[in-house]
Parts: sequence; C-alpha cells; structure tokens
Amino acid sequence: MITIGQLARYVGVSIKTIRVYHDKGLLAEPNRDASGYRRYSANDAIDLIKIRTLAEAGVPLARIRDLRSANDKAFRHALREIEEELTERIRGLQTTQGRLRHLEAGHLAPLPTEVDAHLDRLSHWGFSPRWVGLQRDLWILVFATHPEGAGNLFHDQAETLADPALRQLFLEYDTAHDLSADDPRIDDLARRIAEATRERYGPDEPPELDATSEIPALIQSTVNASSPAWQRLDTLIRAPRYA
Repeated sequence: MITIGQLARYVGVSIKTIRVYHDKGLLAEPNRDASGYRRYSANDAIDLIKIRTLAEAGVPLARIRDLRSANDKAFRHALREIEEELTERIRGLQTTQGRLRHLEAGHLAPLPTEVDAHLDRLSHWGFSPRWVGLQRDLWILVFATHPEGAGNLFHDQAETLADPALRQLFLEYDTAHDLSADDPRIDDLARRIAEATRERYGPDEPPELDATSEIPALIQSTVNASSPAWQRLDTLIRAPRYA
C-alpha cells in the first residue's frame, strides 16, 4: 500500500490531479489507515494510468468517467473510436506543421502547381502584372484559410477564364482599374458581367467558400480599395437592376 504522494510520483501526475479525479468520480477514494492517510494499491495505480492515458489523448473527463463503468467490449470499442479521432487530429497537426514551415520559409501557404500554372497563363493572356500579383495574393489567402473549399472555387474561375468571351470581360475589369469612377464604360461593363454571370450559372449561385466565412468580403474589399473604379464596378454588379 502506498501514499497519495508515492502514487503521484509512480504514475507521473500531481497530487492535485489525483484529487480532481476523486472529485469527478473517476478514481475511487481508498480507505484511510489508522493514521488518517489514504493508502493506495497496485490496482489503484493501474486505474490511474488508464485515466491519465485517456486524459492525455484529449478524452473529456466526463467521457472517461463513463468509460470507467463500461464493460470490456464497450471499453475496447470506445478505445478504437478514440484512436481514430487521434489519427485525424494528428493529420490536422501535421498539415498545420507544414504550413508553419512554409511560413518560416517566407511563404504564407504553398499554392498548388495548377494555380501557379494558371497565374502564368494570366500574363500570357494579357492581364497586367498588378492583376496577376493581386490574384496570387488572394489565392494564397484562400488556400491558407479554406484548403477544403479553395479547389472548387479555383477550378470554377479557371474554367471561366478558359472561355475567350468571359476572359475578355475580366481583361476589361483589369483595365477599368485606371478609369474614373464615373466613366460610363463602367456601367456598360457591370451590365455585361451581370448578364454573363446569369448565363453561366442560371438560377444557381456561383461557388463560394463557407457561408460563415469573412474571407470573400475581405478579398472583395481588398480589390475595391485599390481602385475607385473597381469599387463602383462591384457596387453596380450587386445592384438589383443588374442582379
């Protein structure tokens, strides 16, 4: 029989942690000896090791308490589920680790090869270096914050620009950067963009990121802030008479 201090040292937890486990009903409190000290057995040490292992795996204490009363079959099934959850967390941490390494190397996020190739095509098609640089920065932001949805959004834009007629609209959008905000050509371009969007998607909405994401608004505000003409163009495209 050992004291609470000895148990804590053997298992590698603090005395305070053991007392928390007692309070939460995870570890039964042993009887006290004639001197008033709790005395723990080898079985207590084994139980504490199980609890510590589950807690270190990120299992909530309430779930650990339920597992302590489960039968052997249910306990083993729960362990397999916990292992699968850990595997997913490890994958996520490895992805995050990779992003940190790229950040350390001076890159916010690595862009897929197909995005780099697309950006090269923009220059070949006649888009300005300003537009290409802006697109690169925005795709870095999208892939860094929404890696799960960025691919669909990118493929939709790549398909749009593969259409010569639609690409011409984007080229005009690029050129409009230097126009005066009240230039009548902006009104005409907004109307044609709205019509092309309706024709391309019909009653459906264009692909977008998570509906709760603030990234699309941040991207559009970044674009608009670079040119009063672009800001007015965006406002007109969203106006009811064009929508």
